[in-house]
Amino acid sequence: MSELLVHAASAPAEDGTILSVTPESAGWEYIGFEVVSLAAGATAERACGARELCAVVISGVVHVASEHGEWMDLGGRSDPWAGKPDAGYLPPGSHVAFRAADGGAEVALCWAPAPGGGAEPRVLPGEEISVEVRGRGVHERHIRPILMADRAAESLLVVEVLTPEGHWSSYPPHKHDHDDPPRQSRLEETYYNRIKPPRGFGLMRVYACDTALDEAIAFRDRDCVLVPRGYHTVSAPPGYEVYYLNVMAGPARVWAIANDPDHEWTL
Repeated sequence: MSELLVHAASAPAEDGTILSVTPESAGWEYIGFEVVSLAAGATAERACGARELCAVVISGVVHVASEHGEWMDLGGRSDPWAGKPDAGYLPPGSHVAFRAADGGAEVALCWAPAPGGGAEPRVLPGEEISVEVRGRGVHERHIRPILMADRAAESLLVVEVLTPEGHWSSYPPHKHDHDDPPRQSRLEETYYNRIKPPRGFGLMRVYACDTALDEAIAFRDRDCVLVPRGYHTVSAPPGYEVYYLNVMAGPARVWAIANDPDHEWTL
């Protein structure tokens, strides 16, 4: 199995965790990523420590409590295709508890270092998101910015993407692995994938022309793909829609990409 592919557990751990990526397990510096699956009334608790947190409600409804207050009834969609995401941001030093409402919930926890103290704790309502349609033809996909440059944070960049069946996404292949603004920024990235219907699969290629990295990865529902460097792109096979939640972080909170020059003409 590819070292870039992380499978979700078949059943939640005692604290609800079904998937966990740490800087240590990924072999990089910045991103931590978890997914918790909570039955109705179940709780999960976390301490932010030196990290900032963006919690994205993938499905269901959760109540969030911390020293910054209680945020009730975040979420509400049945799955990622059923509406825009509610999320919440917490700065380093926070202690947070999540409690699922009736029907349970799936919540993604996106982590990155915040040595400068992060930003103000707040709810990030899905209703404030302006959906962007990017690409054309079979490159078309739908972008939902959750915590990008227009919303304050110290390190984290977070976005959802919906790719229709038979379409390509993150296309043309692009990379962000060199600190060379404004042409490119260095960002680690995770892709957390959901598939509709869930028995399907998606394909992802991660490659770097100047190294031995060149992997074609078949991922399934709730798999996470790591992108430490290199160009990357995603394909949704006919019959299956692909959703992914991207988390990015690096030495500077700048999203600047370089397209693979061999394929940039497709723009």
